Amino acid sequence: MAKKMYDTPMLDQLESGPWPSFVTGLKRLAKDNDMMVDLLGQLEASYKTKKGYWKGGTVGVFGYGGGVIPRFTELKDENEKPLYPDAAEFHTLRIQPPAGMHYDTKTLRWMCDVWEKHGSGLIAFHGQSGDIMFQGIKTENVQAAFDELNENGFDLGGAGPALRTSMSCVGAARCEMSCYDEARALRTVINNNLDDMHRPALPYKFKFKFSGCGNDCVNAIQRSDMATLGTWRDNMQVNEELIQAWVAKNGKGELVNQVINMCPTKALSLKKIGSESKADGVVAAKIDAEDCLEIDNHNCVRCMHCLNVIPGGLLPGKDKGVTILVGGKGVLKIGATMGTVVVPFMKLESDEDFEKLGELARNILDFFAENALEHERTGEMIDRIGLVNFLEGIGLEIDPNMISQPRSNPYVRMDGWDEEAEKWEERKSA
Repeated sequence: MAKKMYDTPMLDQLESGPWPSFVTGLKRLAKDNDMMVDLLGQLEASYKTKKGYWKGGTVGVFGYGGGVIPRFTELKDENEKPLYPDAAEFHTLRIQPPAGMHYDTKTLRWMCDVWEKHGSGLIAFHGQSGDIMFQGIKTENVQAAFDELNENGFDLGGAGPALRTSMSCVGAARCEMSCYDEARALRTVINNNLDDMHRPALPYKFKFKFSGCGNDCVNAIQRSDMATLGTWRDNMQVNEELIQAWVAKNGKGELVNQVINMCPTKALSLKKIGSESKADGVVAAKIDAEDCLEIDNHNCVRCMHCLNVIPGGLLPGKDKGVTILVGGKGVLKIGATMGTVVVPFMKLESDEDFEKLGELARNILDFFAENALEHERTGEMIDRIGLVNFLEGIGLEIDPNMISQPRSNPYVRMDGWDEEAEKWEERKSA
């Protein structure tokens, strides 16, 4: 039987709204757990004073320099004794999830048993970097908890100035939009660089994320230092029967309003049968006896909207691969940034392709380690040294697809342009 609960009037208010509250979960755990009782007491104190009372420290497991987030209470009496002793130490273990976050119920129940045995029982799926967050454990139990998790195939994730745990979408396992094997890409890159995760030695954190298409379900473009995004470079696939079924159900007006008018580059249009364009890259799908949906694939920017609205009717093309972007982050000194394209298209199918991806990831990580300032993310580093210097440093050629906007100065030397254009066409067709 756990100790008596503290009065928590401010936390109680969080349960009064229409949405589920984390407080309810904490109270449920607190029925049999003194650590959670004291956690609620300290949290109530923080709500009253509008101050946080956790401080860091040094807690870890043998052989690792990261992966554990230490938390020690600062709420103490005049004799320096913690006011909430059972939550005086409330550390977090970051555990790497399976690629694509695939679990079975047996594994989830086992994780719950392990954490109830060693820690507070509070688990979060998942943290900002994708980790399974085992929250609330005393220093003396950290090694034993890690050993039990590790013996069953789970490893610590990243924390501090290190390579962080990676994320990939469920991708090829369940999604028809997937353009490559996201889980294999994640494991290839992370397994090659585990030392940088377990033994922090970078200027600041570094994140890889892998999304199978432009839907970017793990938000790689905005939240990772190197984003691998699935794409295709031929015409999107068209299934006329499914398009016709969708139009029959929703109406031609909805096709115009919800699909054609929503295309950001006006690559879609409604045409009378017989008036379709015969230009290269233009595909027409018959929707009824009079009209067809025309798709100008050269103007398609792979935003995925039309593919999402008409599931199965429109699908990614057959010539699939990835686009690599670098330097995204929500909040930087230079403001919020999305990733910058450094590889417009790269096939990712054979063993050699995955080796090439792993080599590129290692080059970017090494360049970041050697050239970034302390507490500087990759996007800030590129902004400081310039994209050209960054590309030269990691051994990539400049590509027209990397240009975000036209230059403002019209006076530019053009000698050598023809030769560079030929080189670009060769790389494009490779």
